[in-house]
Amino acid sequence: VQLVESGGELVQAGGSLRLSCLASGHTIRLYHMAWFRQVPGKEREFVAAINWSGTTTHYADAMKGRFTISSDNAKNTLYLQINSLSIDDTAVYHCAARENDRPWNSYLPPENYPYWGQGTQVIVSS
Repeated sequence: VQLVESGGELVQAGGSLRLSCLASGHTIRLYHMAWFRQVPGKEREFVAAINWSGTTTHYADAMKGRFTISSDNAKNTLYLQINSLSIDDTAVYHCAARENDRPWNSYLPPENYPYWGQGTQVIVSS
């Protein structure tokens, strides 16, 4: 599966963004999917994950409340809605996929995801 993110941009603190991740090559129903983010010089940080059917989600504790992960199987697209953006949300956001025969609860480590997009840059200004 190939993954291409979009939707990142420069936005003022307090604003909202919806990031998209378009999958091609295979239906996203074959995969559990997730969003990670990365700041230069730091490790890739887990944001949220969603199972192959879109019925189960998990968020990093720091992301609960402002981040919403969702998927649209008809559009073969993964989304991440971010509200009340803060400067600390500035990062490159990557979507990732792993085959849905892997255990659902192994969503945290980035090394569990063999498929990655190139990322979309989110910059939050004060």
